[in-house]
Amino acid sequence: MEGRRVLGLLGAVAAPPHYAGKWMGAAIQRFHRAAGFVVPLGLAVALFFVINVLIPGYANLNSLLSLLLLSSLLGIAAVGQTLTIVIGGFDLSITAVIGLCNVLFSLLYGAGWSAPAAIIFILALATLIGLANGFACRYLQLNPLVVTLASGSIILGAIWAGTHGEVAGSVPDWLVTTVSVIGKTGPIPLPGAVVLWALVSAAILFLEQRTVLGRWIFAAGANPRAAEFARVPMLFVWMSVYGISAFLAGVAGILLAGFSGAADPTVGAAYLFTTVAAVVVGGTPLTGGRGGYGRTIAGSLVVTELSTLLVGLGLDQAAQQIFLGFLIVALVALYGREPHVSMRV
Repeated sequence: MEGRRVLGLLGAVAAPPHYAGKWMGAAIQRFHRAAGFVVPLGLAVALFFVINVLIPGYANLNSLLSLLLLSSLLGIAAVGQTLTIVIGGFDLSITAVIGLCNVLFSLLYGAGWSAPAAIIFILALATLIGLANGFACRYLQLNPLVVTLASGSIILGAIWAGTHGEVAGSVPDWLVTTVSVIGKTGPIPLPGAVVLWALVSAAILFLEQRTVLGRWIFAAGANPRAAEFARVPMLFVWMSVYGISAFLAGVAGILLAGFSGAADPTVGAAYLFTTVAAVVVGGTPLTGGRGGYGRTIAGSLVVTELSTLLVGLGLDQAAQQIFLGFLIVALVALYGREPHVSMRV
């Protein structure tokens, strides 16, 4: 009797090989997702110790808070770049939206608007810009690079035309504290921008992994034609992704107004390059359909640390751009050797 029971258990394990295949496939996918986040995160930790060796005295609480604060600004701005790349697009308008929201908030608050009213108006405007970008890319079948480059140019032109290059205004004290290294968020001993980044990260990761829209985003990027046959609402997906991108670029622009203490239409210029760097360094391939924001979180930390290291070594902004440019080319060449998801399905 006992022998039959053992044989029955062995048969149950061995009989349906497709179950084992599914289990192994799911395990491999979980491993790849974990590795995709752990590897760049490990690099970020290693870089922190390397910087401390090359720049004595770096490893202290203020340096860690500065790293998290600068990474939070980059990480929030890089959400949209991540999602648009996953669906097979790109967003070159992020820098212009950051500049627009930065200037508008300073001007409106300085003109007597309450901070909440100014924020709601500005983020609504930014979202409309993103929705228009997504509509033009998907419904009109225009190249995302061209669409977002054009919209960014229009936005920057409008800023300069409206301000004539002279911007004034002010920002509330609480916004300055939100992006200050010594700032705290209630009982949490972290600047408000870092706490906001944590909340945004949790929301985006939940969207990617636990919602229908998240599944649609990866399906649209992996194989657009197959996604259409599966009745994925592609126009809705594209407009949603570009709307989220512009909304969070607007959030970054408002935060940067507090960081600089004044309006600056060019404040977002550096973020076009660094958002792409954060996405690529994190391991999300530019071919779309793979990766995700979890990797970009780690990528934001690495890019911020690299910039800190280069500044500490005495390199100017131009040298930093050159270094990060070579790094992006190398990583894109590495990821470019992997076939697109649609070629492996």
